[in-house]
Amino acid sequence: MEPITLTTARLTLRTLTEADVDPVYQACQDPEIRRWTTVPSPYRRADAEHFVTRICEDGWREGTEFTFGAVDTAGYGALVAVIGLSMRGTRTGEVGFWTARQYRGRGLMTEAVRAVAGWAFTEIPVDRVIWRAEVGNTASRATALRVGFVLEGVERAGLLNNGVRRDCWVAALLPTDLGLPSTDPYLPAPTTTANRTPAPPAERGEPARQRPHAARERPDGSAPPHIRPHHDHQNP
Repeated sequence: MEPITLTTARLTLRTLTEADVDPVYQACQDPEIRRWTTVPSPYRRADAEHFVTRICEDGWREGTEFTFGAVDTAGYGALVAVIGLSMRGTRTGEVGFWTARQYRGRGLMTEAVRAVAGWAFTEIPVDRVIWRAEVGNTASRATALRVGFVLEGVERAGLLNNGVRRDCWVAALLPTDLGLPSTDPYLPAPTTTANRTPAPPAERGEPARQRPHAARERPDGSAPPHIRPHHDHQNP
């Protein structure tokens, strides 16, 4: 896909260029970004150069990840944040982001995420954008909720950061949350809780037993698919 530019009331969202290598490098010296995201630590200038000139460019060209640099239109073109949308299967994207320390607390990331999500729903198009962050990253969670994401639960060991698996919050945004149509029809469940049948308790005097592998197979004899977690953390 060819890179595009989005505009909001206060931001221009554009692709990153070589001129952004130093601002990205400086922003990622912030311990908070290194704590809550999966950027390398320590973060070297070579890491910023690889991110801007390889990862971001490859993502746009291959249509797998769309990364934007958020520029403050009232602040002499300063790079204030980076936001990316990664494709995660059929018409599903996952958003990740960080904001440079000096620009936090102004609602800029809320503005940027809403713009990128709206573009994704109408132009890619996707029917679902998910957000995930390590449990405890309350600032990123607050941003997601302000955008309109609906918290869906906790994914155990869902994120891998510095060799350690961590639990993460999971939320999702649908086109209808922004007043936009879906590509595919959506039939929500009649209640807000999943329709699950609880497993019967073990009978008195009998220990619970694990079912053999064959009993967990699908009716056609195939094994159930494995869930493949992803890496993203976010820091607003």
